[in-house]
Amino acid sequence: MFGLIGHLTSLQHARKACADMGFEEFSEQGLDFWCSAPPRIIDDIKVVSATGQEIEGRYVESFFLPEMLAAKRIKAATRKVLNAMAHAQKNGVDITALGGFSSIIFENFKLEQIKRVRNLDLDFRKFTTGNTHTAYVICKQVEEAAPKLGIDLAKATVAVCGATGDIGSAVCRWLTARTGIKELLLVARNQERLNNLQEELKFGQVKTLEDALPEADVVVWVASMPKGVEVEPDSLKQPCLMVDGGYPKNIDVTFDFPGVTVLKGGIVEHTLDIDWRIMHIVNMDVPGRQLFACFAESMLLEFEKLHTNFSWGRNQITLEKMDLIGEASRRHGFRPLLT
Repeated sequence: MFGLIGHLTSLQHARKACADMGFEEFSEQGLDFWCSAPPRIIDDIKVVSATGQEIEGRYVESFFLPEMLAAKRIKAATRKVLNAMAHAQKNGVDITALGGFSSIIFENFKLEQIKRVRNLDLDFRKFTTGNTHTAYVICKQVEEAAPKLGIDLAKATVAVCGATGDIGSAVCRWLTARTGIKELLLVARNQERLNNLQEELKFGQVKTLEDALPEADVVVWVASMPKGVEVEPDSLKQPCLMVDGGYPKNIDVTFDFPGVTVLKGGIVEHTLDIDWRIMHIVNMDVPGRQLFACFAESMLLEFEKLHTNFSWGRNQITLEKMDLIGEASRRHGFRPLLT
């Protein structure tokens, strides 16, 4: 059995989604309540592979909200992730994906040091961040969408915003080794990590976000946009492809300008309908078939019976692992979202 650990995008979103999640009485509750709410399994899932194989899974709502980080409620945020992991393990899940901020919180606050949660020894082999599949899907979105817009990658400049993160660094490795792009712009907050990544790649230029955007034919977002920063459409190239892999997304759906195409990065579409409710709750465009690539990774690992932490730790994603999960993704009927 596979599992998915997720969260909603905001307190406002959580209040609106309460009825769909089965607890309408929570709809008027404030952040303090959500900080104390325990994890719950709110969806039982069935997925059928393109090969005909069928698997079952469970969605665990962690009740984490991004406002908890902004409000400096770090202990609540870390507790949310650990309790959700323990809840999944207690309920017999063999491999669980940490979706959204769950994996970021786990890595940034070194939660692997906490082995025991509520009388349960966490088995970290039962969890994956899903980042390898996410990175693979984003790279495929770039490769497949750019030519359709008249962007020749051999002549293109690609900016990766969040380049030093787990997904971002994997995307940079793939773009450098597999696509033959003309130039790579590395954008992130930590200068030391940027320099280390540039040295590893032997390719690319370190840039600020403000300097990178006007130069880029393709922009890949794999980090949250800094507060107060807005994208000025007039400063962008035309055509320009933006692949927004953030959660919540950096570029709102209302961002609609001639010559600029925005893709929801890190989203896949399955060949067959999936029996679940959760993607309706997170407002996916085609909720019966579309899902986050990180969630799909746990499904793929269940299909392949690879019950292991396939994606784990920072900057450990290799091209070989991206190839492996990509092959499994295609075989079982998942494809990158291109609309």
